[in-house]
Amino acid sequence: MGNKFKGLFIEEEGQGMTEYGLILGLIAVGVIVVLTTLGEEIQGVFENLTGQLPGGGE
Repeated sequence: MGNKFKGLFIEEEGQGMTEYGLILGLIAVGVIVVLTTLGEEIQGVFENLTGQLPGGGE
């Protein structure tokens, strides 16, 4: 009987790790989509900032 309970806990830990992996994968996909969509705008912001710094646009 005790072995059955141990098996349940081990399976739940594996399930939890799978869920964390899926969440991490979804976050990675979201970051890629945002950076792809806003990439040119972000680049423009950084170019503007470096142009305003002393010695920056050289």
